[in-house]
This record gives sequence, structure tokens and C-alpha cells, in this order.
Amino acid sequence: MGGGGQLTEPGESGSRRAGGVYTWEEVQSHCNRNDQWLVIDRKVYDITHWAKGHPGGHRVISHYAGEDATAAIIQDFYTLRAQAESEGLFKAQPLFFCLHLGHILLLEALAWLIIWLWGTSWTLTFLCSIMLATAQAGWLQHDFGHLSVFKKSSWNHMLHKFVIGHLKGASANWWNHRHFQHHAKPNIFSKDPDVNMLHIFVVGATQPVEYGIKKIKYMPYHHQHQYFLLVGPPLLIPVYFHIQIIRTMISRRDWVDLAWSMSYYLRYLCCYVPLYGLFGSLALISFVRFLESHWFVWVTQMNHLPMDIDHEKHHDWLTMQLQATCNIEKSSFNDWFSGHLNFQIEHHLFPTMPRHNYHLVAPLVHALCEKHGIPYQVKTMWQGLVDVIRSLKNSGDLWLDAYLHK
Repeated sequence: MGGGGQLTEPGESGSRRAGGVYTWEEVQSHCNRNDQWLVIDRKVYDITHWAKGHPGGHRVISHYAGEDATAAIIQDFYTLRAQAESEGLFKAQPLFFCLHLGHILLLEALAWLIIWLWGTSWTLTFLCSIMLATAQAGWLQHDFGHLSVFKKSSWNHMLHKFVIGHLKGASANWWNHRHFQHHAKPNIFSKDPDVNMLHIFVVGATQPVEYGIKKIKYMPYHHQHQYFLLVGPPLLIPVYFHIQIIRTMISRRDWVDLAWSMSYYLRYLCCYVPLYGLFGSLALISFVRFLESHWFVWVTQMNHLPMDIDHEKHHDWLTMQLQATCNIEKSSFNDWFSGHLNFQIEHHLFPTMPRHNYHLVAPLVHALCEKHGIPYQVKTMWQGLVDVIRSLKNSGDLWLDAYLHK
């Protein structure tokens, strides 16, 4: 496979092993939890112990054990990134994020003030719910989580805990460990937690056939495009994520994130229990989570679910990201509605780039893909939403055919 053969923990100087040339078979054999090697720029590293201290969580780097973990093997991609850096596209505009945080705080304050001044009628309660859901602090925590706002990582981490914890009631560490795995191996079974459907859905073209051949039928998968509307968007955040977050913080003894999360619920209950009572306050926040969950699921799934979902294929970084992601066309509404994640391709290729610059680097990425014959998909918002249902139906049909005939 070529020279290198440097078996040290990253960051240590180490000495090159004499005649250190390893075959891919040797590297690939070191891929279990207690013995992990990976390749970066044709050099072999033993990351067995270092992986435990990886800032994105041990699972992120462990997903590359026995593989080539070079950021991208296409030299043109390095050139493109260097060009983006030279043009200042990795520099954040402080005013953009200040205004975003300001509008979140303003909407939350106005929602409470409306109820406090004019009462808890059904109409005003519904308006309050819409305002709380529309604040969408989730997009802002995503910015801080990707370290795309401040130059200092510590500032990003601090604001991330504040936004996701105090403004959303969730956990920064839980989000980091889950989301970074998604970016490292998008749409790859057993490595991307976002395609772990807990046997409720079968996705892609491979999994449905595998389930069908094995006669696995936890659910009537040929109807999954229909029951998705009942168990997907409505329940992901208020039920599944909520349970997972609480369980993760307690099991990992993450008391800092738990304190931030509890500060959100304490603030919320202090504001709304005097107006609605305890039961009414819980009903209100459940309805807000219900609205947010619909928004979140449709925005995130339209970029990924209709794309290639399969087992590990060991593609290079650029190809892997493009096969798993697509864009939704730019417009003022689409940018706002998706938190600029309509530029999902650019976000996956440059996760630390401030999102207000995605549209500037997009033409460069598109040109690079055309040069190398890599599909670069851009859809309308409507097409993206429809494709979510269409992909579920296609996967369900594949399962039914395999289940009945193979």
C-alpha cells in the first residue's frame, strides 16, 4: 500500500519503523475495539489508546479503524478548500449570529408576554406555541456545535452548552457524539446513528432486501411510507430524543449538561406554571416539541433519506459525502426554513464553515463535482419533501418483494 508505517499515537513524534511498509490486509485486521489502526496520508497510526480521548467521541475515529481516514484523496478538493480559506469563507460574521440569537430570545419573550398580558385562550396559546417553535434555537446550537462561529473552540463549546442546554433543554455532549458520527460516515449502517431506525423502518436499497430474505417483519414495511407520518415527525423529538438525552446524561454522569438542561425546564416552569398550571404547562411544551419535531425531521431527512444508504464501501471523503447528501435550491425562505442546511453538500464537505457562506462556496463545489463526474443533486423544496415519502415507499416495496419471493 505504500511507505509510511508510522505506528505512534497521533501527536507524538515517534520513530519510523525500519522498513515500515504494511499491506492493506494488515491494516484492515486492526479494526476492533482494543486494536485500532488507521491510515492518514499513506502513514499508518495505532490509535487504540488515543481514540478514547478523541474530542468528537471514540466512536467517530473508531469508525475509520482499518481504513484510510485521509480527509480527501482528491487533490483538487484540497485546492478548493485552500481557496475557500484564502477568500475568508471560514470567517464568521458576528452580527449574523448575534441577530440570530437575538431573534430567538425576542420570540421567546414575546410568546410569554402575549399570554401574560392577554390571557390563555386557545387562539393565543396556539400563537404562543408557533412563536416558541419558530424560534428554532436548534439551528443555532448546530452552528456552535460545529465550532463555526468563534475562532476559539472553548467559546463555541460554552455557547453550545448555553443554547442547546438552557434554550432547548438538551445535551451538548449527547449531540456531539451522535452528530459527529453522522458526519464521519453519513448514511452508512452501524456507523451513522441517523440511519439506525430501530427496526421501525427499512431504508435504502440494501437493507430492505436483507430483511426480506431473512423474513424479518417487525413492522409492515410495505406501508412504512404511510405510518412514517404517524411515528416519524410527531415523535422523534418529544419521545425518542427526549428519552435518549435524559438516559445518556444520567448513565454517563454528565452532570454539567444535566444542570444546563434542568435550567431550561426550571426557567420554563417558572414562566408558565403561574399562567397555565403544571398540567397546562406540560401540555404546552409537549405541543411545541411536537411542532419542532415535524420541522426538524422534514428538513434533515429531505437531504439524506432519498440518497444512497448502504454498508461501508470505503469511498474517499468527497465521494462518500456526495452520495449521502443533496441540496435544496437557494431562496430566502429555504435558507431560513432549513437553517441554511439546504446547502447540505457544502455543510458536509466543510462542517466548520459558517453557514452564511455556503452559497459562496457552492459554485466551486459544483464545478469540482462536474470535473470528476460526481453527481451534485439540487432539488426544489417540494421535490425534497416528496422524495422522503417516495424513498420510504420504494424501500418498502423492495422488502415486500424479497419477503415474498426470495
